[in-house]
Amino acid sequence: MHSAETSAPRPRRFIAAGPLTGRIRVPGDKSISHRSIMLGALAVGRTRVTGLLEGEDVMATAAAMRAMGAAIAREPGGANGPEWVIDGVGVGSLLQPQQALDMGNSGTSTRLLMGLVASHPITATFIGDASLSKRPMGRVIEPLSQMGADFTAAPGGRLPLTLRGIAPAVPISYRLPVASAQVKSAVLLAGLNTPGTTTVIEPIPTRDHSERMLRGFGADLAVEVAADGTRTIHITGEAELRPQTIEVPGDPSSAAFFIVAALLVPGSDLVIENVGLNPTRAALIGVLRDMGGQIEELDRRDVGGEPVADLRVRHSALTGIEVDPAVVPSMVDEFPVLFVAAALATGRTVTRGLDELRVKESDRIAAMRAALEQVGARVTETEDGLIIDGTGGEPLRGANNAPIATHLDHRIAMSMAVAGLASIGGVEIDDTRPIATSFPVFEALLDKASGAA
Repeated sequence: MHSAETSAPRPRRFIAAGPLTGRIRVPGDKSISHRSIMLGALAVGRTRVTGLLEGEDVMATAAAMRAMGAAIAREPGGANGPEWVIDGVGVGSLLQPQQALDMGNSGTSTRLLMGLVASHPITATFIGDASLSKRPMGRVIEPLSQMGADFTAAPGGRLPLTLRGIAPAVPISYRLPVASAQVKSAVLLAGLNTPGTTTVIEPIPTRDHSERMLRGFGADLAVEVAADGTRTIHITGEAELRPQTIEVPGDPSSAAFFIVAALLVPGSDLVIENVGLNPTRAALIGVLRDMGGQIEELDRRDVGGEPVADLRVRHSALTGIEVDPAVVPSMVDEFPVLFVAAALATGRTVTRGLDELRVKESDRIAAMRAALEQVGARVTETEDGLIIDGTGGEPLRGANNAPIATHLDHRIAMSMAVAGLASIGGVEIDDTRPIATSFPVFEALLDKASGAA
């Protein structure tokens, strides 16, 4: 069970402190961490990973891969922290798990592992916390069922869910009805152990970590890009994956909170080291620059096929803009903290095309509208986004009356913590425990950067 359901709530008030200065390093990218564990467990031989995000979500993936036969150990490391050593079992050799796989709060773990299991002759039951158990899995069940897997799920295609895999599975050509890197990845991972060629057609490009990493591990994968931007991805099954040495770049979704905080807090001049800048993930930086944010890339480099840089962020006067819906897949997790930036900008920020935010850990559109209104922002909720009229750089009033309801959603909690730094009265979060799902050291890093540590 998710830790935020097994202990008492931990409220905290976040208040304006000093400017954010110095140098910090955020934890490893969550998407790449999940995939390095999964593919390392499917390779034959030993994969070594540094910079792995040691949050609860990634640990749920590691526990599931152990339950299906992989040996995964954490060893003391050097300058870049501990090293994770994964001895894989090989594609097609996953073992029957002896008990239900507890996914905690992790939708990524659930959907990607469903893909892996679907083309193996094993049965697995997936369970999760209250938040994850509300999230629909039908969009993954549909293509995996076409490949031959069989599902028994709670009403609405939700957890708890039992999956009976099949080998050999049937290769399919699947056109994504909605932009979803998780659905794409689930089908590609199922294709690893499926004879023939499995194809995913992606009308709107989404994060491409799976494609980059599958190629890195030696999978036979090809991508065609049409003139209209549609991507067609082919993977040839019964793959033999080669073990890798992986350095996980810093998670841009985690860096986002510090980028926005440094832009909003007067006097801030902060360097965030080793941030992954994969173009399918880094749209927030472009949007914030369009609003007037000073974000400078230092020492841009390539690490394991992923672009990386150190980011220098300085306090900036922001101006509201209309955000192009086309960028949504490349920053879908960053919208809650963008809403906070918009609340302090000059003028109006309009966001549209955010339907996906209503089926995240919480309904992030409704939750952020309520939270921002509570701290004094002017917000209008629409069917697929928010319209925010900013303060012109003046601090928010803050939440003096009651704690902010975060709905066990880590990104709501961290976004409103940032709002607290840019408020007069501070912002009390009802529960900081969910932050551990993705960013266990968030509070410590925030205290360090603002001189409160």
